[in-house]
Order: sequence, then C-alpha cells, then structure tokens
Amino acid sequence: MFFPKTNAKADPVLSWHRPDRQFFANGACHILAFAFLERHAACGFHARWIKPAAGFSGNHIYVTNGQRAFDYHGFSYEERLLDLAFRRARRFYPGWDATLVNLPTEVLVCEQKSREIDGLWLREPTQFLHNALPRARAFLDRYESEPLTASASCTSPGAG
Repeated sequence: MFFPKTNAKADPVLSWHRPDRQFFANGACHILAFAFLERHAACGFHARWIKPAAGFSGNHIYVTNGQRAFDYHGFSYEERLLDLAFRRARRFYPGWDATLVNLPTEVLVCEQKSREIDGLWLREPTQFLHNALPRARAFLDRYESEPLTASASCTSPGAG
C-alpha cells in the first residue's frame, strides 16, 4: 500500500504521470496483478486483495502462490509483504485491520465483475488517462530475470 500526500487518483493526469511504483501502488495495483497473471498463468499464482476492515481505507491487490508474492515492490515473500503492509497501515491508522480475499483474475480488469464482490470496485485498464495495461506489461519486463518457482517451466522467458 502507498499512502500519497495528495489524492492523485482523483486527477487522471496527475495519477498517470506519477512514477510507475506509485502508480501501481495507489490506484492500479489490480492492473499490474492482471498483467502478471496474464503472463504467468501456469505458475500457480492468483490475485489476493487486502480488504480493509469496515471504516478503514488502504486496499491493495497483489499476486501470490501462497509463498512468493509480486506487486509494485517486485518479488517478495508473501509473509514479508503482509507484515510491511499491516505495519505501515497501522502507523497511519491505529487499529487498522484487514482480511485477505482471493480474487478471480477476470475481476481485475472488469469494473462490472469487480462490483459483484462486496466492497470492491476496480477501474478497467481503459478507465485511466491512457490504457494502463501496456504500462503494467512494460513494468513487468523489469522482473523477467527473477525466478517464479523452482519449476523450469515458470522461469523460462515467455513461459506461462
């Protein structure tokens, strides 16, 4: 999660022109998750939503295989990602809590399908100033040399 000083998400131009990590941390994490799953569908990852408890903000979507995780930070262990997210949110919002919700891939890029899940409302890639999916794919290119699992089928360039 990324807590910006201003509500850049409300301004499409300001939002689009933020650095990639800020863009995919605050407002487009679900697009990055979709691009990852699109590229690595056979590697055992799925989308997971950090859904804040009632009365709190701080949504975040990342991908995980139950051990490894990927989001705007790049690869990490899911336990470490969650520890950081919860500690940071609680620093800003004492008492902050959240649940983890597994999401079907198709909701990540379909506003209508995302709204069928209680508390979720995601923008489609084309609902940003420009289509966010090519930007997410380019961001992923930076991480292609990092192994996903011990399986060679998932570490080969272009696999999955």
